[in-house]
Amino acid sequence: MNGYLLDANVALIAGVRSDSLSRAVRRAIQRGPCWLSVVSYWEVVLKSTKGKLNVGETERWWRDSLELLAARPLPLTAEHVSLISHLPRIHEDPFDRALIAQAMTDELTLVTTDEHIPMYASVRCRVVR
Repeated sequence: MNGYLLDANVALIAGVRSDSLSRAVRRAIQRGPCWLSVVSYWEVVLKSTKGKLNVGETERWWRDSLELLAARPLPLTAEHVSLISHLPRIHEDPFDRALIAQAMTDELTLVTTDEHIPMYASVRCRVVR
């Protein structure tokens, strides 16, 4: 695959304050193609049901985010899950670790606002922040 995997925070910010994203992140979104993982959707649903995040109806947020970002949905596969256990323990967030594994497996550049994810940058993991 080719393109950019957007983390949940990028999708959330792009929907309300895209000008606050870094120039590099905005360029990646414009350049595309962009992917939005079901892992990010899962994270938003969990945080919404716990009252930690308010996006309104989560199903609508998902559809609107895909449309706004001209993104394709990326499913989570067994291959992605297998790679998670081989990642160094730099970052403990399970959603971000899944996104890192997806980006590495599918040869996508991970687009994030997270300060820890760039520590995974390597030949196998390209990161834009």
